[in-house]
Amino acid sequence: MRPAAKMGLAGILALGLAACSTNTFKADVSRFQAELPAPAGQSFAVVADDPALAGGLEFALYADMVAAEMAKLGYVEAEPEAATMLVRFDYGVDNGRERVRTTNTGYGHFGPWGRFGGFGLRRGYAFGFYDPWLAGPEVRSYTVYTSDIDLKIDNTVTGERLFEGQAQAASRSNRLQHLVPNLVDAIFTDFPGNSGEVLRITIRDDGKSVKPAR
Repeated sequence: MRPAAKMGLAGILALGLAACSTNTFKADVSRFQAELPAPAGQSFAVVADDPALAGGLEFALYADMVAAEMAKLGYVEAEPEAATMLVRFDYGVDNGRERVRTTNTGYGHFGPWGRFGGFGLRRGYAFGFYDPWLAGPEVRSYTVYTSDIDLKIDNTVTGERLFEGQAQAASRSNRLQHLVPNLVDAIFTDFPGNSGEVLRITIRDDGKSVKPAR
């Protein structure tokens, strides 16, 4: 390979690695609320909205994340029977759906037979050499998973529903240990938000952005 070509390839690889090093997570967040009480004198307890999750170690891990966010707002954690608010929390991820992607649909600068002309060769092969930049269309399939969390806050004295919210994301991962913390981060971004508003929350290594979802 010529030095100039090597430098070009090195630049391409560096750009690819830089793109991979940036962690980006996008979630659509919808929230509805009555007037939440001021934090002064108010306490909360995080409980499982799905009884099947209650008492589980995994649920406890995620519940602690929700509790930490509530504490940042000024509310005090308490036992469920003593709390003035119950925070009902649920999470999950579906079984995924297959998507198909077609890439490299062009033939580069040398046409569909590579730089050496015809000879019945296909997909960029020329005398045993395969150049991906000269290849024809490549079809790949991959799985997309939809994950979500639900958050509901009730007044334990009156039974009034104070808040309902959901954060949902589509990604190529089904690992709840990665998904749930990001979804919790998203739903508590600018909490409690404007009632009825749906936002796209983008979480990156270098910060977050918030904009209306389309």
